[in-house]
Amino acid sequence: MKLQPQIGSEGSAAWLARVATQSLITEARLSPKPGLVDSRGSGAHHDLTLELMERSAHSLSPTFHALALQSWQRPADIALRQLVGRLGREGEAQMMAATGGVNTHRGAIWALGLLVAAAAMHGCEGSSSEIAASAAKLASLPDSCAPKVFSKGLLATRRYRVPGAREEAQLGFPHIMRLALPQLRRSRQSGATEEQARLDALMAIMTSLSDTCVLSRAGLEGLETMQNGARSVLVAGGTATAQGRAALAWLDKQMLALNASPGGAADLLAATLLVDRIACDNATLTPLPQHSHF
Repeated sequence: MKLQPQIGSEGSAAWLARVATQSLITEARLSPKPGLVDSRGSGAHHDLTLELMERSAHSLSPTFHALALQSWQRPADIALRQLVGRLGREGEAQMMAATGGVNTHRGAIWALGLLVAAAAMHGCEGSSSEIAASAAKLASLPDSCAPKVFSKGLLATRRYRVPGAREEAQLGFPHIMRLALPQLRRSRQSGATEEQARLDALMAIMTSLSDTCVLSRAGLEGLETMQNGARSVLVAGGTATAQGRAALAWLDKQMLALNASPGGAADLLAATLLVDRIACDNATLTPLPQHSHF
């Protein structure tokens, strides 16, 4: 049964913040994810742990709450875009303080922050396509206060001439809307467990995403390994099948050998779980697990 937000902007903002935080935690715990932090360990990372990822997610709850509250039933305009940008940068600073300077969720703040704001713009009554379209409109507006620095992700997009997180948002999150959400729901309908359906959704993203985290760490070889390996999992029938699980285990070994971690895909999976939970076009939703600290 779908959990409904409390009526009114304050109650709905608190609900959206909880769901966004839960989405990040659920993504982090999901296992086995190739090259990524999960309940098994740190994947290809030396500075990340599951505990750190969960601490980071909790540190972002106030940011998601503020984004929802400030965006409530507002139109997409430059004033809102600049406010969203400022709140996102403040959230990033809170995250870095909570993690001791480790970048755990910078990309996720961008994706989930925009989608939380967009859901609030529709008063928590938008469909997934409406939420994605409003997020795209917001992402396409200029933010004159945005820092003029080059992140690793942006450097990778320039070097390899591929789209990055900015373009993904401006295009309305096609990897969520066209790949991950449909795969998530198909896998559920075919009898996969919720964990298997979420892993299949991650694979769907990885089949075509130009993941700048992978490009930064392992170049084009890493990206091709990720995309081909993810396709093999889905062609084998997904993670609900023995062949699909074997293909996933092979991909995990390859990503670890290349020191490659698809962090961009992980961010989009968390965003997919968020949209799946809040969109009004999914009445038979499987809720994310509740955590005792909420």
